[in-house]
Amino acid sequence: MQIEVWLFILIVLAAPSLGAGVMWTLVKHFSTRSIARATKEAESVVAAARAQAEARGKTIELQAEKAATERRHALDREMQSALADVKASQARAEKREETLDRKLEQIGQREQKLESREQRIADLEKRTAELQTGLEAERAEIRERIEKVAGMTMGEARELYMAEVRRHADHDAAVLAQKIVEEAERDARDKARQITLLAIQRYAAENATETTVRTVKIPSDDVKGRIIGREGRNIRTIERATGADILVDDTPGVISVSCFDKVRQAIAAETLQRLVADGRIHPTRIEELVAQVTRDINERIQKDGQAAILETNLRGMHPKVIEAMGKLAFRTSYGQNVLRHSVEVAFLCQMIADELGLDGTIARRAGFLHDIGKAMDHEMEGGHPAIGVEFLRKHGEKSEAVLNAVGGHHADIPATTPYTPIVMAADAISSARPGARRESMELYVKRLQQLEALAREHEFVDEAYAIQAGREVRVVVDAKRADDAYAFRIAQAIAKRVEEEMTFPGEIKVTVLRELRAEATAR
Repeated sequence: MQIEVWLFILIVLAAPSLGAGVMWTLVKHFSTRSIARATKEAESVVAAARAQAEARGKTIELQAEKAATERRHALDREMQSALADVKASQARAEKREETLDRKLEQIGQREQKLESREQRIADLEKRTAELQTGLEAERAEIRERIEKVAGMTMGEARELYMAEVRRHADHDAAVLAQKIVEEAERDARDKARQITLLAIQRYAAENATETTVRTVKIPSDDVKGRIIGREGRNIRTIERATGADILVDDTPGVISVSCFDKVRQAIAAETLQRLVADGRIHPTRIEELVAQVTRDINERIQKDGQAAILETNLRGMHPKVIEAMGKLAFRTSYGQNVLRHSVEVAFLCQMIADELGLDGTIARRAGFLHDIGKAMDHEMEGGHPAIGVEFLRKHGEKSEAVLNAVGGHHADIPATTPYTPIVMAADAISSARPGARRESMELYVKRLQQLEALAREHEFVDEAYAIQAGREVRVVVDAKRADDAYAFRIAQAIAKRVEEEMTFPGEIKVTVLRELRAEATAR
C-alpha cells in the first residue's frame, strides 16, 4: 500500500499536467478499495462481537442455571428442615396427648375411688347417728331409773356432792394454808436475816463518798494569773473546751474544778495539772492538752471497765458494755462511786444466790450490770433500768434473768426470776452502808442534768454546761447560724423555761457564748 501511495505522489509530481480525468480515476480506484477493506474489517469486527456476545450469553445462562440450582437446593433443605420440625412438634403433641389421656384416666379412677369412699363415710355417719340416738335413749332411761330409786334428780345429786366436797376441802385448805404461811414467815424471816448478815460480813467494801468539786494545787499566784490569762482568755478556753467550771478564789495555791459530770471534771483537772507542769499556757496549747487528756481518759475508762470485769470474773462481755462500765468509775450516785457499787452488788448477789441454792454466776452478772444504764441516762430519755435493759439487749446479752434483774431492780417491771429480788436486796445492802451515800448529791446531779437538757433543746444550741454548782448554765451556739441579737433571745428563752419548769434555790444565770473563729495556714 505504501508503494502505491508513493507511486501516486510521483505521478502527480511528475505529471502535473495530467488531466482531471486521470486524477479522478485514481481517486475512485483507491476509494473503492478502501471501502471494501473497511467493510471487510467491519464484518470481521461484527462477527467477533457476535461470537463474543454468544459466548458471554452462554456464560451468563450457565451462571443463572447454577444459581437457580443452588437456590432450589437451599429451598429443598429449608423445606426438609421445616418438615422435620413439624414432624417433631407433631410427635411431641402426640406424646403430650397420650400423657393427658393417661392423666385423665387416672383422674377418673380417683374420682371413682373418692365416690366409693364418700359413700362408705356416709354409711358410717348414718350408722353412728343411729347408734348415738340409741345410746341417748338408753342413757335417758337409766337416768330415769336412778332418779326414781334415789328420789332426786341428777343435778340435785351433783350439787349435793359438790357442796360436801367443797366444804371439807375449804376447811382443810384453810388450815394447811395458815400453817404453811406461819412456817414460811418464820423460816423466811430467820433465813433472810441469816443470809443478809452473812453476805454483809463476807464482803466488807470500803465506803468513800465523792463530791463534784476537785482541787488542783499550783505553785504560786503567778501561775494562777497565767491560767486566768489576759482578760480571762485562758480560763474561758478551758471552761469552753471541758464544760467544767474553774473556780479561782483567794485561797492560795489552789484552783477548784466544779462539774457534776465526773468525766468532764477529770479532763479539766488533768488538763490544769499538765498546764501547770508544762508552763506553756495559751488557748492553742490548752486545746491540744484537752484533746490529749480526753484520749487518756477514754483509755482509762477502758482499763477501769476491763479491771472490773476481771475482778468479778465475768466472761462474754461486749466491748461497748465494758466501756459503759468503765464510765461508771466517774459516776456517783448519792456520792457513792457507781462502779465500785456495782462490783460490791455483784459479789453480794453471788453470796445470796449461793446460800439459796441458785446459780451464783448469773446472780453476780446481774448484780454487776444492774446500774449500767447510769452510764448513758444523761444522754437518753427514760430511767436507767429501762435504758440499761435496752443497751444490754442491743449488745448481745441473752440471759433473760439478767435483763429482768437490770430492768426490775427498782420494781419498774415485774420480777420473773428469783435473781431480780436478789439484786434488789444486794443493792439495798450496798446503799445502806453507813456513810455510803448522801441523798443531796443525787438530787443535785439530777438538777444539773435537767438544767443542761433544757438549754440543749433550743435551736442553734451546740452544747450546754451547768457550772457554779448549778447557779449558772453556759450555752454555746453556732455562730454561723445565730447572730448576736438571736443569742440574747436564746438566753431569755432559756431563763424563762428554767423559771417555769425547775425548782431551784436562789438564782440561775444563763450565759450564751457565740464565738466565730477564722483560721488560715501559711505554707
